[in-house]
Amino acid sequence: MAGIKQVQQVSLQQTLSPQMRQSLAILQAPVVELLQLVQQELQNNPVLEEEATLAADELDGEMESTEPEVEDTRMQDEWREWMVQTPGESRDFQSEERRQHFLESQTVPTTLHEYLLSQLSTASLSATQRTIGDSIIGNLNDDGFLLATPEEIALQLHVTLEAVNKVLEEIQTFDPSGVAASDLRDSLLIQLRAQGKRDSVEYRVVENYLEELGRKKFPEIARKLKLDIQKIQHAAEIIAQLDPRPGRNFSSQPDQIVQADLLVEWDGKFWQAVLNDREIPRLRISNTYKDLLSTAGNTTDLRTYLRDKIQEGKFFMRCIQQRQQTLLQIGRTIIERQQDFLKYGASQLHPMTMTEIAQVVDVHETTVSRAVAGKYISTPHGLYELKYFFSSGYNTSEGESISNRGVREMIADLVSGENPLQPLSDQQIVSLLVEKGIPIARRTVNKYREQLGILPSNLRRKF
Repeated sequence: MAGIKQVQQVSLQQTLSPQMRQSLAILQAPVVELLQLVQQELQNNPVLEEEATLAADELDGEMESTEPEVEDTRMQDEWREWMVQTPGESRDFQSEERRQHFLESQTVPTTLHEYLLSQLSTASLSATQRTIGDSIIGNLNDDGFLLATPEEIALQLHVTLEAVNKVLEEIQTFDPSGVAASDLRDSLLIQLRAQGKRDSVEYRVVENYLEELGRKKFPEIARKLKLDIQKIQHAAEIIAQLDPRPGRNFSSQPDQIVQADLLVEWDGKFWQAVLNDREIPRLRISNTYKDLLSTAGNTTDLRTYLRDKIQEGKFFMRCIQQRQQTLLQIGRTIIERQQDFLKYGASQLHPMTMTEIAQVVDVHETTVSRAVAGKYISTPHGLYELKYFFSSGYNTSEGESISNRGVREMIADLVSGENPLQPLSDQQIVSLLVEKGIPIARRTVNKYREQLGILPSNLRRKF
């Protein structure tokens, strides 16, 4: 019989400092939370104080032109290591990959999209498969369901349907279980397969009699499956323990106060994104404490305390500046690509992925995910969550791109303008969209119509 042994093992493990955790929290914080963080820091750090708020255009110009003050401190080294990414700077790709994987693995508030991307980054996939995976994840709603069909994603990325389905199957093994499903039935089946219950009674019930289960028609299900009703009731209890919305734990709180982080303004020629930062206090290091540090003499404890607090204050201000710069760059890039949406509305929303924006801004896609999480932008068409603008889409017969959200908007417009005595069938909607140069399948129209809450044509008909 083998004995119990104690084995000493040395391993090297990176951890984020409290300052770096603070910087990630600031990057991800919506404007309302950012205000709370600023007020908390003002209370905790006596060397920080507010100064008069600059005009928006003056502050914007200062942010673009001001270079960070060089400080030979540990916190500044960490900032450059983990956060700053200078466009055009030469980098070691493998080191960048290791750093990014480390950042993704930290236990900090995260979005569903970001959480799945972190799992995608560790999966054994090729570069093309990772691109497909990014598109799939980018097309998930807050509940974790796939809004686009595999056919649409294949068409958008110019890859085979088989390639998309292979990556989709991989993502459906990710946590949370049931994610990336096309509908509730698909999600429940994924969860049951993950539990090894492919041959179970509950699997057969979900696969074939989910509608009857929802109406509690246990005798009918038992009769069709030729089983005792007690087994059906037991299966129903197991199914009830599954999660009908696997992504909900990552969703924003429903009572969260929503305030725009970005505003869209017309400059006379184009729409432009600007920061909505008038309510964010402008911070500085108090001259009183600077003077106190210079006159502290040989009082070592006081000098150490003041030096640490001043460095922490400068780092906090740098985090806010980096957050603002990153968010503004992302917002400007989005708005630059969505001029047609701003002119004509959602039907002209162009397809766009976080990977594309990350390449333009020159950051990792998870940085984009953190930066847009819970952030809103005020547009001429209303208040939109920034992640609304990320979706796959179609290439029309004229070579133009349109997002799947834009196609859904077209379907809504077609239905709203139909003859109520002769409502449009799904096939008629397909024909009308094909006339507009948009190749689309009837089952896709059916799916989009259901997502829009539009009834089938036979139920929309008025007599």
